[in-house]
Amino acid sequence: MRIELLWFSGCPNWQETEGRLRQALVVAEVEEQVMLVELTTPEDAERLRFRGSPTVLVDGRDPFAEESDPVGLSCRVFRTADGLQGAPTVDQLVHVLRGAA
Repeated sequence: MRIELLWFSGCPNWQETEGRLRQALVVAEVEEQVMLVELTTPEDAERLRFRGSPTVLVDGRDPFAEESDPVGLSCRVFRTADGLQGAPTVDQLVHVLRGAA
């Protein structure tokens, strides 16, 4: 399994996502490394179909993407049981990781 966290420097939520993702890996008992990928240009965002920061890719797939999400260097929000947040919850990430394992 390949796990990537895509982000850009203007995003205040990527570090929270990294922490939650590392917690989710422990809970899901997945022993994989997280690759941090910083995007710096609009061209990078377009090439990678970057739906905003933070983006978690599992085997190249964004499990939280919706077709209507814009592509570009922007912040992203996630639908959670507690409303919109700037990072997916640990439970959401565990669900994604277990589904990919």
